Amino acid sequence: MKELYIPSSDGKNQLHVVIWEPNITVIGIVQISHGMIEYIKRYDEFARYLNQYGILVIGNDHLGHGETAKIDDDLGYFCPSNMSETVVADLYEVTRFAKKNYPNVPYFLFGHSMGSFMARRYIMTYGNELDGVIISGTGNQSGSVLKAGKIMVSLTKFFKGDRYRSKMLKNMFFSKFNNHIPNVRTSNDWLTKDETIVDKYNTDKYCTYSFTVNGYRTLLDVLSFIQNSNNIAKIPKNLSVFLIAGEEDPVGNYGKAVKNVYEIYKKAGIKDISIKLYKNDRHELINETDKEDVYDDIRHWLICHL
Repeated sequence: MKELYIPSSDGKNQLHVVIWEPNITVIGIVQISHGMIEYIKRYDEFARYLNQYGILVIGNDHLGHGETAKIDDDLGYFCPSNMSETVVADLYEVTRFAKKNYPNVPYFLFGHSMGSFMARRYIMTYGNELDGVIISGTGNQSGSVLKAGKIMVSLTKFFKGDRYRSKMLKNMFFSKFNNHIPNVRTSNDWLTKDETIVDKYNTDKYCTYSFTVNGYRTLLDVLSFIQNSNNIAKIPKNLSVFLIAGEEDPVGNYGKAVKNVYEIYKKAGIKDISIKLYKNDRHELINETDKEDVYDDIRHWLICHL
């Protein structure tokens, strides 16, 4: 595992980048776009698994996350404006870096949760850079929900500022995520059935802060962008897409929203698109109790698309 920093597209910050390089010939590259309130090193086991099969893995901590955040106060804060556009431009900077250092190798993007939203925006702008995209733990929101969310976030920003950490907004976004879970232990049980992973998450500095108002603005910004039909039409029709999610994942409305994305993309003319929903699994598929099956499915899909 190598760690380095490259300039962010915002012209101010440095992106913390991690590279997992296989000991055998590189036959493909997977770039990871991680989720909200987590960081790239949480994908270490998944990356090392892919390394065994000649797949190099690279990813960065987004602005306001992990070791890209210069100080703790920056955790959960992206940038003053054009937030999701900047995060996606940063992903492209990582793509450029990887392709420069490892040229002429099939290239894939893996996006999870908020990172899947960023990946969905990425393919609307930079889709031709990829041989395929894996969209994990994604979702959709209705226009009315997005509109209501934007009003609440805008009001909170007006009265409290962009760096304010609001319990009300946190509850608005997350309070129902454990509703389908019997015998709830912690507020983050919805992530995975693996209690060890949940407990580790709950004690991790880079997973236990609250999003700022700016963070929620970014989330609503990217959701609005990726659900716009004009933007969906910009996704290359020949891009290979693999949608994966747990059937017990609240982010994807327990599979319904993921199926909705699948149908929207098919209707938009994307030819090579597949979907797999994992029975009884929650949000973080690569940290689930059946993660070996998930890993194998991802590897198989990648090998078939090299």
